[in-house]
Amino acid sequence: MPQTATGDRQAWVLSVLERFERPLMRFATRILGDEDNAADVVQHVFLKLCEQTPDDLRGREAPWLYCVCRNRAIDLMRTRGRAASVAQAETMMNESKEPNPAATAERRELYDRLNLLVDQLPYKQRDAVLLWSEGLSYPEIAGVLSRTEGAVRVLVHRAMKSLRNNPTAKRLLAGKPVDDPAVTRRLQKAPS
Repeated sequence: MPQTATGDRQAWVLSVLERFERPLMRFATRILGDEDNAADVVQHVFLKLCEQTPDDLRGREAPWLYCVCRNRAIDLMRTRGRAASVAQAETMMNESKEPNPAATAERRELYDRLNLLVDQLPYKQRDAVLLWSEGLSYPEIAGVLSRTEGAVRVLVHRAMKSLRNNPTAKRLLAGKPVDDPAVTRRLQKAPS
């Protein structure tokens, strides 16, 4: 391979790395519940990217990256025989810079409880919503999940409808206390 082609390819990999490393880390951590394992998954993704050329992906970098990331994370969960806790992962990842500790604690509890509700969605809906919340388009999500765009739209719609109609979510978003023992137990079991 000529030197200029090598330099172009290197620049392409570095630009993709700069653009997608953080979103892929968030995504992998949401799946795995662990930043260290997520970092291993993201490293694997970028090693696989180094085997590609810009022409191989032709502007489809996002769906390709998320697909490889998701598949590697699922493989890792299978080999380690454990499921992830979304609430634990988000707690580790998101340190608030808000000056008011009471507001921060309240926001964190709301965030944790809503994430637990997302975590309880059927896995196809959960994956679609996680990718959607990372800013991927419906066609990109369809590529990652190996589904049609219409099927992805249905998955996201059903997930959002389920969340909107969930009594716990309604109470949380209205600022009312939640008396859901299942959610409370899961929050108490989740390490801080």
